[in-house]
Amino acid sequence: MSKLKIEHGASKINLVLLKTNIEDGISQDIDLMCQWSNNDRKYIVNELLRFALAQNEDFLKYKAGLSAGAVRFPSNAKPVQGTCKVVPDVPAKPDPASASHV
Repeated sequence: MSKLKIEHGASKINLVLLKTNIEDGISQDIDLMCQWSNNDRKYIVNELLRFALAQNEDFLKYKAGLSAGAVRFPSNAKPVQGTCKVVPDVPAKPDPASASHV
């Protein structure tokens, strides 16, 4: 099993809004980790989610299967995104030109 590594003072990343509720105990631990690592809460939540997603083998297989299926799309078409998103590093921007080709 790999280890979670939180870099101290490394809070500079692009963000998109993820609306959710977090249990009180988890929220307190996140705040404590923010203090300990000198990072923003947003950075800590992103790193924890990234680590958790990377540990789930079933999800990684599913994601790889979707990526393999996306290879079949023409180069100018974009695959349809699901409605459930986990804070990506760079927000996706819709491409109106490719939407008219569908």
